Amino acid sequence: MEFEGRHAAVTGAGTGIGRAIALRLASEGAQVSLIGRRGAPLRETAALAAIEGAPLGIFPGDVCDAASIAGALGAAVDGVGPLDILVANAGIGGANGPGFQADGDPDRFGELVQTNLSGTYHTFRAAIPLLRPADSGQGAPHLVAISSILARIGVAGYSGYCASKAGITGLVRAMAMELAPKAIQVNAVAPGWVDTDMAQEGIDGMATGLGISSKEALALAMQDVPLGRMGRPEEIAGLVKWLVSADARGVTGQTLDMNGGAYMI
Repeated sequence: MEFEGRHAAVTGAGTGIGRAIALRLASEGAQVSLIGRRGAPLRETAALAAIEGAPLGIFPGDVCDAASIAGALGAAVDGVGPLDILVANAGIGGANGPGFQADGDPDRFGELVQTNLSGTYHTFRAAIPLLRPADSGQGAPHLVAISSILARIGVAGYSGYCASKAGITGLVRAMAMELAPKAIQVNAVAPGWVDTDMAQEGIDGMATGLGISSKEALALAMQDVPLGRMGRPEEIAGLVKWLVSADARGVTGQTLDMNGGAYMI
């Protein structure tokens, strides 16, 4: 129960990695506030936690809207108390759409950057004044963003997603410098392939583009992963748990990779 008495908020907590992070922190004693646009998935996460005896609060909010996410975090603090941990996980994936060859046609670049990068910034900015001071006796306050292996490598047709996730690396570095005098740690985690609905959509899209089955597309994707397997959301949650623990007291401004060896620095 390492995080007993600490308040953690997780955006995009209704599914996938966000859900796993929320459940892991709750299992370690944290009071967790679930934030997202869709109520039904958040209620499913809360129900899973309740089975283990850890009731979680639900606070609707949209990271694309600065006022909305500020309102959600403010409501969480009003209901639970000051924040100790904020995990900016909410994001969207997928290709740009028409791409550079469709002159004048709109694509998804703006949507991807607005959600993944600007949304992370809005979330961090709203959370900072709500963080419990580092000298409160509850440990260092933490901001954590979820990036991607595509912050490290380029993929054709994914310029919006790659740019938005690479931008998170720069954001984390700058904010770590800015907030270090307050002993606030700011970091990111960059997963590779993780077994989530978003990853399955990517595999299905690859299969369609190549004219092969999803099973064949998965096998093809895993050829670039030395460990030869997709990660699990629970594994990403474990890394986040370490980042916000006392064991990572000296870690700030970092983007930590967990990708089965698909990218090595």
